[in-house]
Amino acid sequence: MLFVQIVLLIDIYNSVYLVKSRSDLKILVIIPAYNEQVSISMVVKSVNQSLPEADIIVINDGSKDSTLSVAAGSGAKVISLPYNLGIGAAVQTGFMIAHNGKYDVAVQVDGDGQHDPQEIGVLLDHLLNSDSDVVIGSRYLINLGYVTPIARLLGIRILAKYISILCKKRLTDTTSGFRASNRRAIQVCASSYPSDYPEPESLVTFNKIGINTSEVPVSMNQRYGGKSSITPFWSAYYMIKVILAVTILSLRRAPNLEDKTNDF
Repeated sequence: MLFVQIVLLIDIYNSVYLVKSRSDLKILVIIPAYNEQVSISMVVKSVNQSLPEADIIVINDGSKDSTLSVAAGSGAKVISLPYNLGIGAAVQTGFMIAHNGKYDVAVQVDGDGQHDPQEIGVLLDHLLNSDSDVVIGSRYLINLGYVTPIARLLGIRILAKYISILCKKRLTDTTSGFRASNRRAIQVCASSYPSDYPEPESLVTFNKIGINTSEVPVSMNQRYGGKSSITPFWSAYYMIKVILAVTILSLRRAPNLEDKTNDF
């Protein structure tokens, strides 16, 4: 009985502590979007409902559809890039805004509706209560029912295993763009962020410069709308290119973390 009471008291304390700590944070949710007119309004509204204390910015990456007007109409602030620069440049733009705005936490959420905004709290809670600088939402840490085409799943698992070896730590979802980063990581990502394969390449870079990463299990949705930039047909080709890219990256001299954080 005493044990149960102690556990309940700990749970109550943790709940109060986490809510208080989160309410004290200045949080920016970064939503990169390219031709996501079908899903972007739903994503913005869901983030606002799940995390009303956060600021939301959509980085419109040169969309050719109505992403800009739909995102603005949903209540988000929108930054439009002059043309399609790619996911890496879009995310780095968000980090630059987070750094210049002195945000404590930046959360990346894809504009296609796959990331469940209700899971943002899982990322934030782990970020607040661990030594992690970046927390990644993983579809594969435990089985929560996310369905991935076989060819793509095989590629994801091979890539995750390879990057785990490079980083000397277990990683299960190295292509996940659902992340929460603290101020230390924000500063690094604002200064320099990979452009070709940002999710897996950034993990290797983080490991080399001493940015701590960890994963938490999250549920994700299938795409709400739009078209994925990585089709099953290109999964094997994509995996080979990424493995080559991260291999070259791992062989380069590790940049000095102080150099990265003093660039601004």
